[in-house]
Amino acid sequence: MIEMSNVYKKYSNGITAINGLDVRIEQGEFVYVVGPSGAGKSTFIKMIYREETPSKGTVKVGDFDLGSMKPKFVPQLRRNVGVVFQDFKLLPRLTVYENVAYAMQVLEKNPKQIQKRVLEVLELVGLKHKVRMFPNELSGGEQQRIAIARAIANMPRVLIADEPTGNLDPETAWGIMELLEEINSQGTTVIMATHNSEIVNRVRHRVLAVENGRIARDQEEGEYGYEI
Repeated sequence: MIEMSNVYKKYSNGITAINGLDVRIEQGEFVYVVGPSGAGKSTFIKMIYREETPSKGTVKVGDFDLGSMKPKFVPQLRRNVGVVFQDFKLLPRLTVYENVAYAMQVLEKNPKQIQKRVLEVLELVGLKHKVRMFPNELSGGEQQRIAIARAIANMPRVLIADEPTGNLDPETAWGIMELLEEINSQGTTVIMATHNSEIVNRVRHRVLAVENGRIARDQEEGEYGYEI
């Protein structure tokens, strides 16, 4: 469960990115976050995995209070929150296997447990046969699938996908969307920030529209609602 109550975020340059935002997301939901550029979507997303902290108000993810928690507990939070970025952020000198395993190694998991889980998630994303390849030997869609495999390696309760189809062609984007749907069907909460109106309008889920740092629209099985 994710809950934000009366949240404000004002940056040192004077810009208020989040302006009295209230929202609650239940475990297992699939939620799109949409809105115009500069509306506060990125800050909203970053607060869920504590890349940013609120200037005022309460942000909770499960039992974690992100505003008051000490930095030493951030790694524990991030075991429960996986993040996928538009630009993949894979480590170029590591193989596919090593990129995914790294997410578990930093938590000092047992090597046998790591091997088993890495092969499981690579099979889920359809790339088990490319374990020895490097990121620059993969297509953009394949790199995004590896990024998703890495994000779910530690079985997080929440998966944040920040523009996961932004750099991909339409056919590849649909493949990524099907993968996110599969992950969600297994009980993981998926929060996807996107400008892809076709996906939002065709694969209906809850839509949170962020405008001027607030939730302007909260619609079950909603539509994108903006001109492209």
